[in-house]
Amino acid sequence: MMDGSWLPDSYILTLTGFGFLIALVAWLPLVLKRLPLSLPIVCIVLGAALFSLPQVTLSPLPLDHPKITERFTEFVVIIALMGAGLKLDRIFDWRRWTVTWRLLSVTMPLGIAAIALLLGWGLGMPWVAALLLAASLAPTDPVLAADVQVGPPKTGQEDEVRFGLTSEAGLNDGLAFPFVHLAIALAAAASSGEPWFLEWVTYRVLWEIGGGVAAGWLIGRAFGWLTFHVPAETKLAKTGDGLIALSATLVSYGLTEVIHCYGFLSVFVTALVFRSAHREHDFQVQMHEMTEQIERIAMMVLLLLFGGALAQGILEPVTWIDTAAAAVILLVIRPLTGLIGLIGFKANRSEKLTLAFFGIRGVGSFYYLAYGLNHMEMAGAERLWGLVGLIVLMSVLLHGLTVTPIMRSLDRQQGRDPDAEDEAAPSELKNP
Repeated sequence: MMDGSWLPDSYILTLTGFGFLIALVAWLPLVLKRLPLSLPIVCIVLGAALFSLPQVTLSPLPLDHPKITERFTEFVVIIALMGAGLKLDRIFDWRRWTVTWRLLSVTMPLGIAAIALLLGWGLGMPWVAALLLAASLAPTDPVLAADVQVGPPKTGQEDEVRFGLTSEAGLNDGLAFPFVHLAIALAAAASSGEPWFLEWVTYRVLWEIGGGVAAGWLIGRAFGWLTFHVPAETKLAKTGDGLIALSATLVSYGLTEVIHCYGFLSVFVTALVFRSAHREHDFQVQMHEMTEQIERIAMMVLLLLFGGALAQGILEPVTWIDTAAAAVILLVIRPLTGLIGLIGFKANRSEKLTLAFFGIRGVGSFYYLAYGLNHMEMAGAERLWGLVGLIVLMSVLLHGLTVTPIMRSLDRQQGRDPDAEDEAAPSELKNP
């Protein structure tokens, strides 16, 4: 009689599964390139199937692993921010970045206010919980929005829509953080009665944003000099190793967090400054490729776990009213606030609608909610996770199924062939 000793060790099975995962990371983007289907959708379905097996006993629910959820989502976001910054060919300039400032200064605050009102008045949530969720759900996600972002460095795939969504996703993750801290401060003040406004404005807004931008600039300058401008025999570009980008990501985030400033802002600014150090160098492409590979692997692992959380009941606390609110957030609030932010902006109707529509929600929302719940006492956390999980799932499906046909149609309207390989970069997109 067989005693089961022939069964492979769980460690061996994990290694095998990770090997298949890496193969999917490399292969699936090619398969899905022209299909109305996205890599995140496939990952979520695979995760739900995997965690439905009785042999899999690991719980992927975020409330069962609050600190791991916070730290893992944090890591995925900072890698995505570095990748987003390295992609951008457009030189930083206040006028040339007009679409970015509109989405950040108008669309995001209006989105936070509208979502908070919807959840507070419409769903009857406590206002602190409504604000925390609004701050978590307002930013466009830099991880899951890859399909609507600009192409790799030096390719010229940087029309106004792709540039706007990439730069917005890069900056609004950091700029949403003060509103998360506002929810935490209000929760603390409700129990202690201590004043909070002055500290929030001076520390959480002015210092942490200003310090994050300054630290990112300094670290980007340092890495740019070490990589491209020191004597030829010792500069880091001679290594040919794209892992330098990972080093810049971790150093920028770590040092900025040490001085209690917003690391998300710092990482994206570091990437922009690093990119500007030598725009035409081929090493920029190598660094971007390395960050993109790490990002995709981490993203697939996270979405497998999210699929498992869906299979194990993360949406159980969600009601039909919550579902209606989720639809309003994705289909009404983001598009409407996006269009308001773009009033007067010189772009055609299709471009404005695309910019307003693709406010993709994803890993950043998971991180902010995990961070908020780990730093405050909040009743009903299961419902909060259920609502965020539902909105991310709806966003993955809605935007994932529409991104390919919409972006291909937009390319054709602008005279580009979406099927062309190695399309030459227009000079006005290289250095607009």
